[in-house]
Amino acid sequence: MNPTIKCVIIEDEPLAQEVIKTHINNHSQLEIIQIFSNGVDANHWLNENAQIPDVVFTDIEMPGINGLDLIRGQYPAPYAIIFTTAHPNFAADAFEIEALDYLLKPIAPDRFAKAVKRIEEYVALKKNVDKESSLASDFIFVKVDGQHQKIYYNDIYFVEAFADYVKIWLSSDKRIVTLQTMRNMENALPKSNFLRIHRSYIVALDKIESVQNSNLNLAGKTLPIGKNYKDSVLALISKSRL
Repeated sequence: MNPTIKCVIIEDEPLAQEVIKTHINNHSQLEIIQIFSNGVDANHWLNENAQIPDVVFTDIEMPGINGLDLIRGQYPAPYAIIFTTAHPNFAADAFEIEALDYLLKPIAPDRFAKAVKRIEEYVALKKNVDKESSLASDFIFVKVDGQHQKIYYNDIYFVEAFADYVKIWLSSDKRIVTLQTMRNMENALPKSNFLRIHRSYIVALDKIESVQNSNLNLAGKTLPIGKNYKDSVLALISKSRL
């Protein structure tokens, strides 16, 4: 029997909370471990509790702290984020902080089922990454044109978001395009060798040539450093600077 996928619900409206519970309970692989009616209590639990969920379902407009600000404070979160809201206008903000999905209320069962498929893919990949990390492999496999292609970490210069795909750059002009998310790529690549510098870019640390202001140079290209990632880049520079 496969382990259950642990879920947290954050929803201030009792009726909407019951709807999410019903959807989750209709999928046997999902298990609710906590329910919160406000972002403040949820934020405290997520920060202080040793148990890490696999996925958090959160509303956006709530008293105290809204769902977007809650997740920004957790970013980058070690779990999948799915926003559940009646407002389509927050979608861009949600995906800026790498939401796995964005469900508009009222949520139809078939639409929720699609979200569950995404969760299963995320959890499976995360577990495979953890397993591969323990084996200290120096490569990954990505699906290209119907086959799985091996790519060595040392050959990667940077990864670039490309709609529903990613481009894996192996030089300044050679790249591989595969159907994948940036979040999954970030989880798959070893953090000792790669750094996320922007919502659209992950770079190989040994390929960085220079950093100036809000830009990073490698392989003859200039990449932007996102404001949410600038501290990580500065910390890297401070750690390695003479």
